[in-house]
Amino acid sequence: MLHIENLRANVGDKEIIKGLTLDVPAGEVHAIMGPNGAGKSTLSYVLTGREGYEVTGGSASLNGEDLLALEANERAAKGLFLSFQYPLEIPGVPALTFIRAALNAQRKARGEGEISAPEFLKLARAKAGELKIDFEMLKRPLNVGFSGGEKKRMEILQMAMLSPRFLILDETDSGLDIDALKIVAEGVNAVRSPERSMLVITHYQRLLDYIKPDRVHVLAAGRIVASGGPELALQLEAEGYDKFARAA
Repeated sequence: MLHIENLRANVGDKEIIKGLTLDVPAGEVHAIMGPNGAGKSTLSYVLTGREGYEVTGGSASLNGEDLLALEANERAAKGLFLSFQYPLEIPGVPALTFIRAALNAQRKARGEGEISAPEFLKLARAKAGELKIDFEMLKRPLNVGFSGGEKKRMEILQMAMLSPRFLILDETDSGLDIDALKIVAEGVNAVRSPERSMLVITHYQRLLDYIKPDRVHVLAAGRIVASGGPELALQLEAEGYDKFARAA
């Protein structure tokens, strides 16, 4: 589903991604782990089309289509979703309004009709209930005054509502206590399917206790330096990243 070949990317004058190659087949969950500054978040921003991240070489495709040739909103309409490490606050825009606008924009880009207000509210209530989100929160400005855990749950709610085909979770576990982590992980696991894939970016094994990956990759110095099964995450937890950082 996702194919990255020898990708290189700069932030300003500094090269961060340095010849990264990765394949994530349909239906699989792959985890990327690595030290601070390795390029994990940069990779997520490059794939989703954030401004200020310049691709200088290589390729990235989703379902055989060139991702890098598309604008950020077009990538989203193709089914690419990023859960932010630090979700933004948007004063004055109720969460429900934001999510419905995003959903209808994607439906329009795919040639589909808008979702009706009653149908949208029914879906929003159901998904919010699954994530233990008070529906009244959805009437408040998006993420304004929310705790870290509430912001992360709001990201997963957006994911559930938009129903993307490829999910990138950028350190979704950061700032979560154990109860919030379990709720977020349950929301992610609820959308796993043979037609949907995920890239889970994390520093720690604890998230992978709840979101079981098919493959684990180590990213160091801008490229994948090791890959393995779920046991690789346990090795990293026990030994740290030093050995892999030296290999990079």
